Amino acid sequence: MIDHLGIPVGDLARATEFFLKALLPLGHGIVMEVSAAETGHGASVGFGPPGKDSDFQSGKPSFWIGEGMRLGGPIHVAFVAPSRAGVDAFYRAALAAGGKDNGPPGLRPHYHTNYYAAFVLDPDGNNIEAVCHASPA
Repeated sequence: MIDHLGIPVGDLARATEFFLKALLPLGHGIVMEVSAAETGHGASVGFGPPGKDSDFQSGKPSFWIGEGMRLGGPIHVAFVAPSRAGVDAFYRAALAAGGKDNGPPGLRPHYHTNYYAAFVLDPDGNNIEAVCHASPA
């Protein structure tokens, strides 16, 4: 249903470094960068999976961060992890990149039996989640 999503950040360089490290365990990297002149409002960085030949530059950006006015409150974004180990790797990488714990990896059965997720606050206070819906192997 959603083609892509963008969120404003207070410091584009800091947020880019955080998301680059946090999303790499989930197979996502920088796919595209656009300048303020190109967007007409602020520079942006697009993240997504690699495209042909495992090259990020040929991938399609589905998550964007950009310079812009701060929203009224934090945003919650959940990224699909291919496995529970992927959720764990995201959590470790996000904390190492400067994120703050907002819920360690584990089952959240109040959502459904196999909802395995971890939550980290990014440098702007947004709630960033990695989730795996698959049953354990």
